[in-house]
Amino acid sequence: MSIRKIGSAVFTLCLVLSPGSILAQEGSPAGSVPPEVLKARRQRLLAELNGAPAILSSAGPRGDYAQDSDYREDNAFFYLTGLEAPGGWLVLNGGGGEAEVLYLPPRAPAAERWTGPQMGPGPEAGALTGITEVRSAEALEEDLPLWLGGQGGGEEAGSNSPYGSFGDPRFREALASLLPEGASAIRPLAPLMARLRLVKDAEELERLRAAVEITCEAHRELWRVADPGTAEYELEAALEYVFKIHGAERVGFPSIVGSGPNSVILHYDKNRRSLEAGDLVVVDIGAEYGYYTADVTRTFPANGQFSPRQKALYELVLGAWAAGLEMIRPGSTMADVNRSVRDFLETRSGDLCGGTSCAPFLIHGVSHWLGMDVHDVGENRTPFVAGMVLTLEPGLYLPEEALGIRVEDDILVTETGHEVLSDALPRSTEEIEAVMKEAPIWVNSGFKD
Repeated sequence: MSIRKIGSAVFTLCLVLSPGSILAQEGSPAGSVPPEVLKARRQRLLAELNGAPAILSSAGPRGDYAQDSDYREDNAFFYLTGLEAPGGWLVLNGGGGEAEVLYLPPRAPAAERWTGPQMGPGPEAGALTGITEVRSAEALEEDLPLWLGGQGGGEEAGSNSPYGSFGDPRFREALASLLPEGASAIRPLAPLMARLRLVKDAEELERLRAAVEITCEAHRELWRVADPGTAEYELEAALEYVFKIHGAERVGFPSIVGSGPNSVILHYDKNRRSLEAGDLVVVDIGAEYGYYTADVTRTFPANGQFSPRQKALYELVLGAWAAGLEMIRPGSTMADVNRSVRDFLETRSGDLCGGTSCAPFLIHGVSHWLGMDVHDVGENRTPFVAGMVLTLEPGLYLPEEALGIRVEDDILVTETGHEVLSDALPRSTEEIEAVMKEAPIWVNSGFKD
């Protein structure tokens, strides 16, 4: 197949299947990412490319309906451009020449009557991204062989073969076919992007802090409205209402509201059961603000008061949480945090789990990276350095008692140790019980009289 035929297939797919507004988060509560921040990110990636080009596409279409407007951009594309740009492409030429070129679909007035105004190639896109060279996506068909030129075979072919990141995986095969005969295949860009995204810049931390603050306020409101008889889905509606009115445009992951027997199901998200007196309720939620998500879990008693056994087990989990937190500092790893939590459970359980350790009832790891995804990119064995953000989430799950407990916070690694980003949300049983006695602030009807 000729280059022109393959290119036509790629860009027909790009332009026809990816309609939508290209307005760089216009009106988003988080606002636009400053172009100087985007420029610095691209410069760091260019340094990592070691002379090879990189080709990134925006995300693929969400669905078949024009009103399917909750388009979420591909993380790598957004991280480097700050745009929500269906049909967009970014080329970074690590070998020199035009180092950064952004390709956007030309405006389509007929389509814009259905989907709203687009921002086509031109100076506005350049001002928002800091990219001086912005071209029509139609030009990429002609330009791409030039970006991929010089990819001959031999010992050096692999060192200069292009990197690719495709929000729509259908583009990968077609683009690989554009490589000259004998060239190496397109290499995944994900490992390089993961290294860049693992340490957060100031803009990322600002968005993460906002996401965490909104999530914590949703937890508090949920405690205020919860009562025996309240359905899990009602609580889900209440907390996601708080998300929205504080500027979170979507959830970072499906909200988990698990009561009683559902509290021991780690990723329970059906949220159909009604709370009963005596239940513990595990709520694991995260607001997404400006493409960054929180991930905060708390456990509370449905009737507003922990039983003596529930409190004893909860205090054990809190002790394990504190033991894990001590290990979050530069040079440590997730394995160190997990080991500290389990060592605490092994030695401090007493007779709470039948005279043996409660450690077997912690059935998951206690940390993961956090950022644009709830389980964000990065190698888990990487030693901590300042600017990394991870979770700390010990728990206990006793199915025979329909009793689950999890306490999860979002932690920033600092130069001297750590900062608990979600520290403003109460963790102690006394503080949680006190908030549950308060009147709702954001949800005014349908729950407590």
